[in-house]
Amino acid sequence: MKLLAILLLLCWVVCALPAAGQTPRADSLRQLLRTPARPDTTRVRWLQALAQELKTTDAPQATQLSAKALQLARQLADPTGEGQALLALSMLHRRQTDYANARRYAHEAQRFFAGRADRWGLARAGLQLSRVDKLQGDLVPALAVALKALALTERTGDGVTQASLQANIGDIYCKMDNYAEALPMLRAALKSSRQAGDRQGVSLALSGLGNAYQRLKNWPRALFYHQQTLQLSRELGDASSETVDETNLAEVYGLQGNQAEALAHGRRARALVGATHDQYNLPSVELMLARGFVLAGQPDSAVALARHALALSQQSRSNENIRNAGDILAQAYAQRRDFAQAYRYRNLQMAYNDTLSGEDTQRRTSALRYGYELDKKQAQIVLLKKDQEIAAQKAYRQRQQMLAALVGLGGVVLVVGLLLRNIFLKQRANRRLGEKNVEIAAHRDDLDRTLTELQTTQNQLVQREKMASLGELTAGVAHEMQNPLNFVTNFADLSVELVAELEAELAKERLSAEGGPAIGALVQALAQNQAKIHQHGHRADRIVKNMLEHARTRSGECQPTDLNALADEYLRLAYHGWRAKNKDFNAELKTDFDPRLGPVPVVPQDLSRVLLNLLTNAFYAVAEKAKTAGPAYRPQVAVATRRTGGTVRVRVRDNGNGIPAAVREKIFQPFFTTKPTGEGTGLGLSLSYDIIAKGHGGTLAVASQEGEFTEFTITLPAAAAAE
Repeated sequence: MKLLAILLLLCWVVCALPAAGQTPRADSLRQLLRTPARPDTTRVRWLQALAQELKTTDAPQATQLSAKALQLARQLADPTGEGQALLALSMLHRRQTDYANARRYAHEAQRFFAGRADRWGLARAGLQLSRVDKLQGDLVPALAVALKALALTERTGDGVTQASLQANIGDIYCKMDNYAEALPMLRAALKSSRQAGDRQGVSLALSGLGNAYQRLKNWPRALFYHQQTLQLSRELGDASSETVDETNLAEVYGLQGNQAEALAHGRRARALVGATHDQYNLPSVELMLARGFVLAGQPDSAVALARHALALSQQSRSNENIRNAGDILAQAYAQRRDFAQAYRYRNLQMAYNDTLSGEDTQRRTSALRYGYELDKKQAQIVLLKKDQEIAAQKAYRQRQQMLAALVGLGGVVLVVGLLLRNIFLKQRANRRLGEKNVEIAAHRDDLDRTLTELQTTQNQLVQREKMASLGELTAGVAHEMQNPLNFVTNFADLSVELVAELEAELAKERLSAEGGPAIGALVQALAQNQAKIHQHGHRADRIVKNMLEHARTRSGECQPTDLNALADEYLRLAYHGWRAKNKDFNAELKTDFDPRLGPVPVVPQDLSRVLLNLLTNAFYAVAEKAKTAGPAYRPQVAVATRRTGGTVRVRVRDNGNGIPAAVREKIFQPFFTTKPTGEGTGLGLSLSYDIIAKGHGGTLAVASQEGEFTEFTITLPAAAAAE
């Protein structure tokens, strides 16, 4: 009694659900149909759209709307509306288990589309007819119709209908227990549906895969596909498909022995059936719940549900449901110890079991007979065609046709030969043209390289000539300035001595209180001025000596020298020399010497001056940046050597402030310096360039990024003697 109360409460909840078909889209369509308007094809489309909206929630009303759409389409001579209405009526009658009308409308649709040579419509009509045959157990005709329709979709490219047919064929193979054909077909249906963007087709394919694995007793795979289908049906708002999915899940859980989950899904399926008035799925849902009650030891509830399902199944002539109802009722009455009723329903179950077994045998025999008849008819057609061809042919026409064929064949051979010859000649010309293009491209590349080398050599020669001219000018200026500077320096020294004697004489004289301090101050100022003249005279003397050194012809001899050791020695020497001037200065020294370098012919004294000058400049650059960069900055000076082919490269790199691009091309000119006045003569890099270019036949290049780094690269011949 307690369970009956629960069932009554469940029925009350079902009745309290919202009225079927109450959706915003359905309400909008109803409002459009209420507006008085002249009947036209637009009204046909509205009727069909509303029927489509109600097909899963209120099939009877959807059927009435489709019938009205069919009538109006025929009045308006609207072939599109008429064909759609016939297909919709077949589908809706099938959903209401009215298979006679479903079959009638499917046949009408076939005749209609055949008269219009509409392959798309014929494929859709074949799909509806195949589904009706399948539901009534006529699997062989269902399969034959579906395969013909599938061939039509391959010609029309209708992906949605193709996916639906593949899912239907896969389900038919499942019912035939032919899983080797069923599973590939269902997977193909799933792929086609996803490619076509048909979510309803995806749901059908997933449901078919779940049923196939359920029949194979592969419970995890069956649950996986049924759960995916259920989620998709809910997203689509398809109550009928959701009912089937809930029923399938309940059956799988029941077969696994999980009765709690089975009853939960079964009750949800029963609620959906009541809400949508789904008479087709109702017997299956009730039988599934009844089986759960039998397993739970509640025979009274099982009897009530199974007897109602039996009555519905007998009305729709569903032999499989009648057999299942007999089995459940026999078990339930046995639990109630009413063995007479149990015996009665067991006999019913066995009778329909024999019927189904006979149907299976008949179905397989029909398949063989169908294939045999088809082969025989095809053989008859082939023989008939041969007889007609033999009767139609005449000896004279055969000879004429043969002669014409030979002439035509000769002409074809001639044309083909000419075409092949032209193709061969064209290919040969293309090959030659390609070879010429390759040669031209190679010559062009050689010319480009030669031009680049000439331009580089020209620039180097111009630079060398500039440096030579500047050297000659420097030598002349230095020689002319040497004597005046000597006089200035000597007379400055003499003036300092005279000022000292003047101070001594003034100290002996007694000067007035007013004039004495003034004269002393003047003498002191004169002494300071003489000291400044002496200081700057010596500075000018150093500049002149550097200029003479720059212009002097060098005659040092090249010696095989270990450049790695030389570079490392002068790196340490320059670093310690800089630290002697500034004891707070620290920098990271990095070396990357090529062990394969070997001895290199250079003038060690000259190359040492170049390295010392470059390294001193590098330490100056990082020291200047350290004053403003903050504590996170780490000064770094690196020296690297590399042998590449016939040259040796020495790189000196620092992470100082870099050299601005505007002055980078001027740094090798004499007297040009980036240092403040008094800190550089502007001759160091010029002298270094002269030593490398003139003295060693190499190059001195600079690369820099302002604010990041500066790198000087010395390139020397690896085995050539210095000039």
